Amino acid sequence: MSINVFLVEDHEVVRRGIATLLGGEPDIAIVGEAGSVEEALARIPSSKAQVALLDVRLPDGDGVALCRELREREPELRCIMLTSFSDDEALFSSIMAGASGYLLKRVRLEELVEGIRLVAAGESLIDPAVTTRVLERIRNPQGSGDDPTTQLTDQERRIFELITQGKTNREIAEEVFLAEKTVKNYVSNLLAKLGVRHRSEVAAMGARLAERKRRLTEDG
Repeated sequence: MSINVFLVEDHEVVRRGIATLLGGEPDIAIVGEAGSVEEALARIPSSKAQVALLDVRLPDGDGVALCRELREREPELRCIMLTSFSDDEALFSSIMAGASGYLLKRVRLEELVEGIRLVAAGESLIDPAVTTRVLERIRNPQGSGDDPTTQLTDQERRIFELITQGKTNREIAEEVFLAEKTVKNYVSNLLAKLGVRHRSEVAAMGARLAERKRRLTEDG
């Protein structure tokens, strides 16, 4: 039986090229394509895809947040992240979002095909040593600074602060002058980086950090 694959890549030439190459494999069937997060969320559920190839960077969000949402909607779907750059933060976030693989776009066709077959069979393309480092980071997210938010970008940290204030995505969007969908993607990404699943956990984390800072100030 063929492995049903869905492609999510915003550059049409790249997407069509990958589709053409993979379409030549007897055991792989391309069941759909999308160039954005919005298109992917609309098309993948009805495509009966078993494996989704997701570009890490998309015009209306990022592939990591997309992976997280797809995995929540379609737990059986296996996701492979594709990127042009080796990025430890993106790799960490991808694992946290439930990705089964992480490959650079310069990968050879034979490696991509083999990766799809392995992932479809339930295997992982992520090095066990990397997974070990990620698990250690989850167990000890504070690091030397005892503050898990140090791994966030400036924009993510600002959104983190607004979440701890109880603001909705719409209110945050107005505050930071971004589209509500963009804020939603930021929220999904920072949840993955912090190793939590719900906004309430972010609020609780913020409260703990605020209390810790207050005590340090008093002790000082």
